[in-house]
Amino acid sequence: MSFQPVPVTRRLSRRIQVGSVGVGGDAPIAVQSMTNTDTCDVEATVAQIERLAAAGADIVRVSVPNMDAAEAFGKIKQRVSIPLVTDIHFDYRIALRVADLGADCLRINPGNIGREDRVRQVIDSARDHGIPLRIGVNAGSLEKDLQQKYGEPTPDALVESALRHIDILDRLDYPEFKVSLKASDVWMTLGAYRKLADQIEQPLHLGITEAGGPRAGAVKSAVGLGMLLAEGIGDT
Repeated sequence: MSFQPVPVTRRLSRRIQVGSVGVGGDAPIAVQSMTNTDTCDVEATVAQIERLAAAGADIVRVSVPNMDAAEAFGKIKQRVSIPLVTDIHFDYRIALRVADLGADCLRINPGNIGREDRVRQVIDSARDHGIPLRIGVNAGSLEKDLQQKYGEPTPDALVESALRHIDILDRLDYPEFKVSLKASDVWMTLGAYRKLADQIEQPLHLGITEAGGPRAGAVKSAVGLGMLLAEGIGDT
């Protein structure tokens, strides 16, 4: 009996551009990883990015928690060719700075940036530099009102958080973004992505957060990401 592969029909999404890498639409599914070095240690971070690229990563995410890290990022960016996503949490000024320094994508939560005028400044900067955004929702850092509403992280809570952030970008007329919904629980992650996939046209970045040690993490990530990809969900 011959093996017949089951065809996978990918969810149709809007294509965005992360540096030289297309994400969504008809672009191939891109592999993204992240550094775990101190970003201020330029040599160590560059070395790790180069190892990730050699291992097959298409995009690398770098944490930028403060202005010192932002300045270090500028030096790192000059020394690597792979597209870099900068991870910004609260200070909108860091997002503005790394945009000037050549970031290929800004990972933010608009709701964490502060007042809408600050979010608007980040969006305007991204628009001026041609940089997409990644809205990153994490089960471990949901808004307090959603924690109270749902009692605990759930797929619906993750989706509601994402849609809240997406609404901000819609009001500011900026469609160039992708979305991630991450939880350490595989089934919660699956449920959240399945729900959101039917509600937006933007690309989806897949991941399992805090997946555990190398063996447990590999298994959880393979199961969660593999199931979603088999359903045609996921662009990075």
